[in-house]
Amino acid sequence: MPWKAEAGVFLAVALLGAGALGAVQPATGVPTEVVQLTQFGPAAGVLAVALLWPGRIRARLAGALRARRDTAWAGPGRRTGLPLLLTAPLIIALAAGAYALLDGDARLTDPRSLAHPFALIVLAQLIGACGEEIGWRCWLQPLLRTRFGPLAAPVAVGLLWGGWHVQVFAQRPAYAAGFLLGTVAMSVVLGLALEGVRTHRLLLAGGFHTLVNLGMLLTMDEEEGTVLPMVLLGGACLFAAVPWVLRARRDARPEDDREPSAAPGRIPAAPHGAR
Repeated sequence: MPWKAEAGVFLAVALLGAGALGAVQPATGVPTEVVQLTQFGPAAGVLAVALLWPGRIRARLAGALRARRDTAWAGPGRRTGLPLLLTAPLIIALAAGAYALLDGDARLTDPRSLAHPFALIVLAQLIGACGEEIGWRCWLQPLLRTRFGPLAAPVAVGLLWGGWHVQVFAQRPAYAAGFLLGTVAMSVVLGLALEGVRTHRLLLAGGFHTLVNLGMLLTMDEEEGTVLPMVLLGGACLFAAVPWVLRARRDARPEDDREPSAAPGRIPAAPHGAR
């Protein structure tokens, strides 16, 4: 099926591109604390798909930056921008708070103590997060949403997103499990929050991603391979995802029972034969 070919090319290029970018980062002199070049692997995957299937890419990325043409529908997704962005600090507060209680030490980092200006880190983190999210939430999520339901699609994206971080699986099994739980739960939050959103999807997804990354940078030490903070982060993400799932069920409408490609607020599949 064409959509499987698109997804396969995207994932292959996203993985290989991330590996290549990670390998050349030391030569560029760009500090990983500022931005990790591997984050642009998904953007490279989207570019590869655009070159192979140019007629499809516009439909897939509809609403990533500008409003879609059919903006008359006012679904629940149009009201989720602020709650989505507030969910990120909630996740960090839950994880960091639990970590401090269990470990007896609040690992708070003063932004002024970082080796690089915090404003630069924030900007670079946002750009890097958008480099990821244009692939995961703005391209792959709409693609899978034409085939699967509002919960199944983001779960699948979360599993692929987590598996894309192959270096995580060199850590202890509990660390990798906590990380994978976190990516799936955050993907569910993002997928449900962006359901029906017609504009600025990239900035919303990138903003959420950036806030989580910055929160982890300032409050956690999971980058050192410590298991407990990663497990707590995964649990916090799962806890934060529950209200979104309950809200999605509450707001479910009859149109959600239609064929996935026909429901409003989803990116339609490209016409047959389009390139």
